[in-house]
Amino acid sequence: MNKSKRVIILLVLLVVAAILMPASNLVIKPRNAGMITGPMPIDVEWSNIAGILEDKCVVCHVPGADLPFYASFPIAKGMMQADIEEGLDFFDMADAIRHSGEEPISEVALAKMEFVVDQANMPPARYLVMHWDGKLTESEQADLKAWIRKYRIQLYQTEGVAEEFAAEVVQPLPKALELDEAMVALGNKLFHDPRLSGDDTISCASCHDLAKGGTDQARFSTGIDGQMGDINAPTVFNAGYAFSQFWDGRAADLKEQADGPVNNPIEMGTTWDEVMPKLEADAELVETFKALFPEDGLTSDNVMEAIAVFESSLITPNSRFDRYLYGEKDAITAEELAGYERFKEIGCAGCHCGIILGGASYEQIGRKRDYFVDRGDDFATPDQGRFNFSKDERDMSKFKVPTLRNLVVTHPYLHDGTTSDLREAVRIMAHYQFTTPYTDADLDQIVAFLKTLTGEYNGQLLQ
Repeated sequence: MNKSKRVIILLVLLVVAAILMPASNLVIKPRNAGMITGPMPIDVEWSNIAGILEDKCVVCHVPGADLPFYASFPIAKGMMQADIEEGLDFFDMADAIRHSGEEPISEVALAKMEFVVDQANMPPARYLVMHWDGKLTESEQADLKAWIRKYRIQLYQTEGVAEEFAAEVVQPLPKALELDEAMVALGNKLFHDPRLSGDDTISCASCHDLAKGGTDQARFSTGIDGQMGDINAPTVFNAGYAFSQFWDGRAADLKEQADGPVNNPIEMGTTWDEVMPKLEADAELVETFKALFPEDGLTSDNVMEAIAVFESSLITPNSRFDRYLYGEKDAITAEELAGYERFKEIGCAGCHCGIILGGASYEQIGRKRDYFVDRGDDFATPDQGRFNFSKDERDMSKFKVPTLRNLVVTHPYLHDGTTSDLREAVRIMAHYQFTTPYTDADLDQIVAFLKTLTGEYNGQLLQ
């Protein structure tokens, strides 16, 4: 039996059930009321927003939500389970909105909700067959949009952004950061110090060359003894704004990330027990650490701290798009602005949002089509993404969303570094992540927009 026939049979069964069953049995509101218990609320409007989400979204976007009676029907069961799995992959509301109430709603959650409201594409039509009141009303759409804007302004706007862009899904980088200059200088020295490797040939800068966009512009990096890595090195620029480090998020922050390469046998191929005697033999370095870390001086923990502070300083402000968001209307062209609007309409901004247009969620590559089958070579361990760290099957092939800043100089693209062609990278994402139709003109305009995101480091445009 083909899919269309199964759908027709299911719809007939559902209509019959709707006639025979009392209407009260078809309503999901009593089942799932209170499941969205709230993030850190910013005002009394949250109870209204939580009610809308519970009524219209919980079934497919919260694990363990009670399902309608027909979920046990032979045909319906499989279809609903597939819908729920797809819904959770796109947006796990329980995770994104955090029931503890101690953390704010993420920018990604806000962006995804905003996209759905703007496109009016949820809930799906087959859900509405049994839940004819499940579609967001115009009033609910307006309430959600207003709440998202208010929440984003209060928690996520960049200081100095033009008033009209205060609630924009993408925000500009700050123009400067206040960091301890002496600590930044020390971290800079260590970042470029090959003594952190086993044979004194590899430094952090070997794979994260600041003259190459904070990458090595290679598909895979070369480590100690000429060994090759198996995953593309992400840029270190603006990495301090990411919510975790590495493609699989196994490091919580830059300090923890700095520990990884030293101990990796393919990258720096050593241990801190071997590195520290070499650093301790440097009298000037020892004195610098005593001055900046008076309690314990030169330790491996403090080395990692200094490197992390330096990496936090690696921001690239003053891109043309930043200048536009700060109010410089002629900083970008009409075509580039059209590309930004299409970027939002297709759904790219649902993951590539915020201050670095990424770095705030884990997303599955190939959400709509099988990227790895089409790629054509073996599915390797790095392709498992966050699963390698979490061992959660739902994390299979999910990766931390990369920043879109400075793409002109951070090629090749994707975790597997399969292309250095920016337009092709955009096409891959549009094809494998979304079902929204797009044209060649759309790709050209989006690429034009992405090129406006190249920023400056130490006052010089990255090239």
